[in-house]
Amino acid sequence: MFAKDTLKYSAIPLPDRADLNDAEMRSAALAFFDMMRTRHSVRDYSPRPVVRDVIESCIRTAGSAPSGANHQPWHFVAIANPALKQQIRDEAEIEERRFYAGGGGDEWIKALEPIGTNADKPHLTIAPWLIVVFAQRWGEFDDGTRYKNYYVPESVNIATGFLLAALHHAGLVTLTHTPNPMKFLNKALGRPGSEKPTMIIAVGHPAEDAQVPGVAKVKKPLEDISTFLE
Repeated sequence: MFAKDTLKYSAIPLPDRADLNDAEMRSAALAFFDMMRTRHSVRDYSPRPVVRDVIESCIRTAGSAPSGANHQPWHFVAIANPALKQQIRDEAEIEERRFYAGGGGDEWIKALEPIGTNADKPHLTIAPWLIVVFAQRWGEFDDGTRYKNYYVPESVNIATGFLLAALHHAGLVTLTHTPNPMKFLNKALGRPGSEKPTMIIAVGHPAEDAQVPGVAKVKKPLEDISTFLE
């Protein structure tokens, strides 16, 4: 992506500018909040297909996120291949069974009880797409030499948030899944050792009988998640 001879500062005028008045800003902020509060983590999927170009557009949105030194230290592998999805499910469930057998610790497993999860992960094969998010610990210049990436976890987490918002905006449902360890994904998906898998995102349409845990609708109020100093 990067060539050493192009790493020079060059200022350009701000290419995109929003100029909203207070009323328009309030309306836009509330409209986005109203949309995003309808987002749910869904475990019950329909096999209804999702066209590839929708996934591509959402990944492009993720790629527009800010990142340390603009290195964009992420890679997204979108998987619709049934055999690959089955392989990922098989490997993930091995780790999940270890977790629920006690590897996760009593406190963590107890905390998951209101969510109703267990070691079975059928969404990994039923959802039409899985997107595996990789964090790139270092990159390479066009001549093959390495360069360091900065604020990698923060950058990848922001991009993943963009991706989840874009998928929801497109009318799809998602579920983030983090089997631990996830190193098997590098081999399964042909990704280099410089990349660390951070999560698997199941993407698709909800099943007709989809359910979510009631506790998922309980959100902390604004005063518990923010402080304003004016």
